[in-house]
Amino acid sequence: MPIIIIIIIIIIITTTFTIIRDFLGNPDSHIGTPIAARNCAASNGHEFDMVCKTNYDNSVSWSAGDLELAAGSLGFTFANVTGFSVLTGLCGAMEPICGQAFGAQNYRLLHKTLLMATILLLVASIPISLLWLNVDKILIHFGQQREIATLAKRYIIFLLPDLVITSFLSPLKAYLSAQGITLPILFSTAIALGLHIPLNIFLSRKKGIDGVAMAVWLTEMSVVIMLFLYVFLDEKRKSRVEKATIGGWWDQKASDWVRLLRLSAPCCLTTCLEWWCYEIIVLLTGRLPDARRMVAVIAVVMNFDYLLYSIMLSLAICASTRVSNELGGGNSKSARISAFVSISCAALVGLFGSLAMVMARHSWGHFFTHDAKIVQGVSKTMLIMALLEVVNFPLVVCGGIVRGTARPWFGMYTNLGGFYLIALPVAGILGFKLKMGLRGLLMGLFVGALASVIVLILLVVALDWDAEAKKAKNLADSETMVSEPSDDVTI
Repeated sequence: MPIIIIIIIIIIITTTFTIIRDFLGNPDSHIGTPIAARNCAASNGHEFDMVCKTNYDNSVSWSAGDLELAAGSLGFTFANVTGFSVLTGLCGAMEPICGQAFGAQNYRLLHKTLLMATILLLVASIPISLLWLNVDKILIHFGQQREIATLAKRYIIFLLPDLVITSFLSPLKAYLSAQGITLPILFSTAIALGLHIPLNIFLSRKKGIDGVAMAVWLTEMSVVIMLFLYVFLDEKRKSRVEKATIGGWWDQKASDWVRLLRLSAPCCLTTCLEWWCYEIIVLLTGRLPDARRMVAVIAVVMNFDYLLYSIMLSLAICASTRVSNELGGGNSKSARISAFVSISCAALVGLFGSLAMVMARHSWGHFFTHDAKIVQGVSKTMLIMALLEVVNFPLVVCGGIVRGTARPWFGMYTNLGGFYLIALPVAGILGFKLKMGLRGLLMGLFVGALASVIVLILLVVALDWDAEAKKAKNLADSETMVSEPSDDVTI
């Protein structure tokens, strides 16, 4: 119960600051009010979705021994990092294209981008599936215990259908969010959450950890069905009253695919480089003394991080949508103000998220296991992780802002340097050479994330927003979106 209260508090705080951000970001109250309500819905929808995937799944099935906890949580982490992060990252290319297209009222570009993104994600799911089928061999190769790896594979195999479902769900959400349509996302996710809880309880009792995985993709399939019906009916309505908004669904050209792929690659790497770094930390944890307990500890702590990440992602999507809409409409001043206010609000919400993690540190471990040593380890580790969350919030939101400007390579190069040239080496030195263990690994992550967010904030400040607005409007109007760096940024 205390955990649910903390989650609700975080949602309320996030919603409040999102509303404040939008009112400050746009002086026109008649525009700010509906946008604020929309962002409120978007934030809550993403949070419900993450609760559905982590909180109930883990609480129902993994409140057992440390083996089940470590294997189930490790399998969920592996699926997120190697599968869902890739699909989410690839879908990130829709944010600048659809956001700027909607700002320029280019609906044909919106339509064909939705279809192309769905096809792209379905194709990407094929190699991911092959990777998942060999997850046990991969985990064992990187030092995980065989019994943990075997049970983790069992969970992931039953989660495979969720790759196909996510390939439809992520583009649908991005398509609607780019147009400021988020209430259907909120309502469909809330309905699905209501179905998920009894479904999860039933399947987990009947099939154990296999049933937990099945409950995840069955729930998300219901969201896909509801959102698809909404888009279908809404487009049918528009075709009767607004002839200009229809068409373009099958009007793809080679240049459209090139544009999408050139944006999706850096968007994907921006997301994956950060997520993969976290997975490497989990794998390194398996090489620490008392590996089984340490893996269980980091897995439980990461589940709280996933919960906060849903809030970060919501704010980042809102920032990306707002910035891209304003740039596509040629409003450079509004885009710049929205970017800066988004960063400020992300920092404030990050402080509250960190506070929530500190408040939950003594009870969070009990939510997953009764092992006293694991619970004690979770309590200590969450103090360090709380410090990292203060930096993570503005980092993720800055990534959303640069995606909104159709410059995702900013985030890609920053994450590459921050996490792989700084975070991992520092984590290795602190964790193993200085024998700080799990604390040292997480401190290395903090140093890398701090370096990344400083660089991204400097890049956002240095942008020539007038030039960006002019370029975005021209490109959206002409259905041409380049993804090459220009000389508009100086520091």
